[in-house]
Amino acid sequence: MIDATLVELSRAQFALTAMYHFLFVPLTLGLSFMIAIMESVYVMTGRTIWRDMTKFWGLLFGINFAMGVATGIVMEFQFGTNWAYYSHYVGDIFGAPLAIEGLMAFFLEATLVGLFFFGWDKLGKVQHLAVTWLVALGSNLSALWILVANGWMQNPVGSFFNPDTMRMEVTDFAAVIFNPVAQAKFVHTVAAGYVTGAVFVLAISAYYLLRGRYQALAKRSFTVAASFGLAAALSVVVLGDESGYAITENQKMKLAMIEGMWHTEEAPASFSLFGIPDREAQETHYELKIPWVMGLIATRSFSQEIPGIMELAALSEMHIRDGLLAYDALETLKVDEANAEAREAFVQNQEYLGYALLLKKYVEDPREASDQQIVMAVQDSLPNVFALFWSFRFMVAIGFYMIALFGLAFYLISLRRRVPRWFLRVSFYTLPLPWLAAELGWLVAEYGRQPWVIEGVLPTFLGVSSIGISDILISLGGFMVLYTVLAVIEIRLMLKYIRKGPEEESGDDPAKLDAGLSPAFAKPQE
Repeated sequence: MIDATLVELSRAQFALTAMYHFLFVPLTLGLSFMIAIMESVYVMTGRTIWRDMTKFWGLLFGINFAMGVATGIVMEFQFGTNWAYYSHYVGDIFGAPLAIEGLMAFFLEATLVGLFFFGWDKLGKVQHLAVTWLVALGSNLSALWILVANGWMQNPVGSFFNPDTMRMEVTDFAAVIFNPVAQAKFVHTVAAGYVTGAVFVLAISAYYLLRGRYQALAKRSFTVAASFGLAAALSVVVLGDESGYAITENQKMKLAMIEGMWHTEEAPASFSLFGIPDREAQETHYELKIPWVMGLIATRSFSQEIPGIMELAALSEMHIRDGLLAYDALETLKVDEANAEAREAFVQNQEYLGYALLLKKYVEDPREASDQQIVMAVQDSLPNVFALFWSFRFMVAIGFYMIALFGLAFYLISLRRRVPRWFLRVSFYTLPLPWLAAELGWLVAEYGRQPWVIEGVLPTFLGVSSIGISDILISLGGFMVLYTVLAVIEIRLMLKYIRKGPEEESGDDPAKLDAGLSPAFAKPQE
């Protein structure tokens, strides 16, 4: 039997490394594009203030990028060290996008980043600009491939379980790449990264403006961040809606958990703005609902129902019993590969094999499971509703706050032409929020998939390596110490160079610089 402590420690270690790594990813995505925009303005106008901006924000990008690469490598190695059976079971599919992502992130992208930093005096303006745009595109393509891999875990298309090799194998790699869940996740994640980059530039620029330092750089950076951030924040909400629509067909239980919908409602379903989910009572207390909204978001229709948690639990029990037929046929094929009857029975029920494997938590041979053990396996298919319900709502609340923040920033700059100091303070203190939203988003995506490491195919507890508890405790403790040290180094380096500011002031004429500014920044406003 699988040691539950080993499973939970393995999950905790991967969660630690993954969520720490993702502290760096969104800023890399967002800053890379903003830097490319700034350098494009420099090349078009020839004004060196934009080159100074590109170099300054590029330095902060480089610190963040280095940390992201280092933590990303560690995270990927865990598939072999802590999740060996998972790697064996689905490596033929999962390994390909992961390898491509590694090549793009750790070779192509790293080479381009080197050219960005050391090519200023060796490349022409247009050549260096091309490198900068390639760095931005490379960062996004790197994210694409890891999200293709993750999207396949959420919706395992283009593959099948081969009873002869006892592994998952690719049948259509194009289907894996263009998986609707993966594509929706990619655009939503990238847009969230753009918001993170925009908030970072907005907040640091606001800090300089409040302190009266590096005014020319800060004012222009603030303006770019406000415009870029508004477009990105609007995109996050639109693309997040698309991501939610993508899980309607593929992860019904996750959707029901997010909504705290215990029983199927008459279409179109309402959206719970507030509530306290109670798993024991199978009820969400003190619900405040908005009629029709959830049905329209999730199904794009007025007539399609969204199944409730308890109806999906009953369906899971049916899948488990059908999966037992597939498991029994598979065991027969292990002994007699030529048994046509067993092979036909397996083909008819193979899509439910993973559900039968849920029973291995309670019994070595799922065919010997009692009705009570089947009910226990069904209960395992229900994640923590309270955590998902509120994580999603906090994430969405931050998303709408970002729209308001950037919308107001854009309004103050372009229409009011006046940015009060209180708004600069709000912009500065907003700095942590996009990271909080990103981590909550991943909690919803990954914790909401439980108990599956591959949705409907492989239970999480079966994917772990056969290692000792002491081994993983040592590695977990080591990661906690190492990542704490790295976090301190990252923060100290960022603060050092933010306080230091750009290495040199622009060589442009100060009078011309002030003339080129929006009147919103002509004088400090109270």
